[in-house]
Amino acid sequence: MVAGPAAFLHQPPSPPRPAIACMPSDAFDPLRQALRATHPELARAAMAALPDAGLAHHHVRLLGTPWLARIPKQSQRGLPPLQNLAYQRACFQHAAPGGHTPRLLDVLPPAPGLPLGALLVEAIEGRPAELPRDLGAIARALAALHRLPLPAQPHPLRHAPDVLADLGTEIAAQAAHLDAAGLSPRAHAGIEAERAVLMHALAGAQRPPRTLTAFDAHPGNFLVRADGEAVLVDLEKLRCAAPGLDLAHATLYTSTTWTHSHACVLDPAQLLGFYRAWEGAMAGAAPLHRGWHAPLRRAMWLWSVTWCAKWRVLSARAPGHGGEDWSSAHSDQALIAHVRERVDHYLDAATIDRVREGLDAFERAWRA
Repeated sequence: MVAGPAAFLHQPPSPPRPAIACMPSDAFDPLRQALRATHPELARAAMAALPDAGLAHHHVRLLGTPWLARIPKQSQRGLPPLQNLAYQRACFQHAAPGGHTPRLLDVLPPAPGLPLGALLVEAIEGRPAELPRDLGAIARALAALHRLPLPAQPHPLRHAPDVLADLGTEIAAQAAHLDAAGLSPRAHAGIEAERAVLMHALAGAQRPPRTLTAFDAHPGNFLVRADGEAVLVDLEKLRCAAPGLDLAHATLYTSTTWTHSHACVLDPAQLLGFYRAWEGAMAGAAPLHRGWHAPLRRAMWLWSVTWCAKWRVLSARAPGHGGEDWSSAHSDQALIAHVRERVDHYLDAATIDRVREGLDAFERAWRA
């Protein structure tokens, strides 16, 4: 089905048992209490915890309403509770005009039993995105975000004027965990070789143009509605950055094989088709970004693989109190087992070698 070096990466193992909701029903009481003060009509709704499928939030469906509660487990940006809520509010508000993200109803402040607060967001009716079937829909959804004007006042969104330097700093902070993560010498060398490529780009004068960027355009974060349009449902990392980072995150091996039930290894033709679909949806703005797709693809993989090393180290720690907290104690153990298996695979030397071959192949194909 697939061609090119990336095609020879082994397929994921059989799926583990489905994750179950790790929120006990009595955890609904603090949420219900918070709703009584602001949205009494929602406080009366029956509640159902969705399966624990992510490391940053619990989700509770308010049955019979269009809404769900998005309850932080932590802040991936290391923000205290009120700042984390304010950041996420800004993400939903700035992305809304694009029409491919959930509506935000309100933000619930921290309260007893709800220490990090919650967001009330639209519950999107749709199925998980499937690749390669939904590549076009994801390309259109991302272009709708990328076409939006940058905010005149971007605060509190991350908006470093030098996108590459900011990314390099972020990757360096994650790479500080490489030694403690116990990588093989070959795996470590492969990552360091790609860091050298990024440092070479940083030394140059050219920088990619900025747009609103999801920075979490993982295909598992998209739902596809009955009309075939994709909706990006996870917005907490929105920033002013380079759109090529989103295009990479949507299609890298470390993304497309993350979810076992929808794992897919994209071949070069499918990758080129995805980028061309995005360019078609971007219209006249596309040429401004064309020369950055391959370098940013390498940089986004580097961010992803160093995050894996960081998670391997930090997930073993005891849970903290607010801010960035990757402790495995916050999530259902079936989810943690899944993440650990994927992280181990992505940090394996053979995987790193072959992904790098795939990055080279894409760069050659795109230039051609």
